[in-house]
Amino acid sequence: MTASTDPAEVIRAVCAGVSRLVSGDLQPAQREAQLDQLAALYAESTDVSHPLAPDGTPALRTRAELRRHFAHAPGRADGIERFEPVGLQVYRTEDPEVVIAEFRYEGSAGGRALSIPNIFVTRVRDGLIIESRDYADHIGAARAFGQLPALSAALAADGPA
Repeated sequence: MTASTDPAEVIRAVCAGVSRLVSGDLQPAQREAQLDQLAALYAESTDVSHPLAPDGTPALRTRAELRRHFAHAPGRADGIERFEPVGLQVYRTEDPEVVIAEFRYEGSAGGRALSIPNIFVTRVRDGLIIESRDYADHIGAARAFGQLPALSAALAADGPA
């Protein structure tokens, strides 16, 4: 994907790689290669969390966990026709390792338009992501991918907060 150590380029590579994984019509070997490329953007030991995930998803702490996470992404077989990062802005901070990315994944699934806003606060060291807080519209994503009933059932099973 990228050999760049620039944090902004690493984040752009993640967004593009997720887009290829989700919207690409990939053969099994191509999908495996795409998963490897995405996982390779993260350090062996990392800390990636999704603070707004309604199901309380635990942080991903290793490259292998990130690869498994990406492997569960929906794709063409799930009715995804298009999925791409739009309006990607990467803001640099006073800390040269930390960038903030703001964008939307836009596309279509099952003939319906989708737009999922995201903000990533990410620390990149030596070209690898060592920490990221990924703030996404998880409910909107579940709706777009036809997973809202399953999410609703899982949340109801946990009982009231």
